[in-house]
Amino acid sequence: MRELNFPEFRFRFKSTENKIYIFDEIRKKFFLLTPEEWVRQHVLHYFLYIKNYTRSYINVEKAVKINGLNKRYDLVLHNSNGTIHILVECKEPNVKITQQTFDQIARYNGVLQADYLMVTNGLEHYYCKLDYKNETYHFLNDIP
Repeated sequence: MRELNFPEFRFRFKSTENKIYIFDEIRKKFFLLTPEEWVRQHVLHYFLYIKNYTRSYINVEKAVKINGLNKRYDLVLHNSNGTIHILVECKEPNVKITQQTFDQIARYNGVLQADYLMVTNGLEHYYCKLDYKNETYHFLNDIP
């Protein structure tokens, strides 16, 4: 897999029937190693091992109902009171981050109401803080 704009992490892999799988430490099982899963696992390890978030506050690929349709977000990090602290949208490295990507995470956040949003393709990362009171957002250099 392609090198990403993250620190180097140690991952667990397995190979079955000529396919490579990567272990997800939150979901506690192996998943097919696709380019998007590669990015998702880097983001997950970033929050676990660089930002030191508690595992029990992290959800990976859970369903959310958007306009009556079942969708799946990539990652959510919760606050200790159960509200959503960070909503993350991952794209594979060859997918350019566009307005469509931001529209997608905005639709998810219309339901989830996170404090912060992160959009990444593993090479470029965008972070923003939401201000619901003033209906604005502010781009940041990193997630606190």
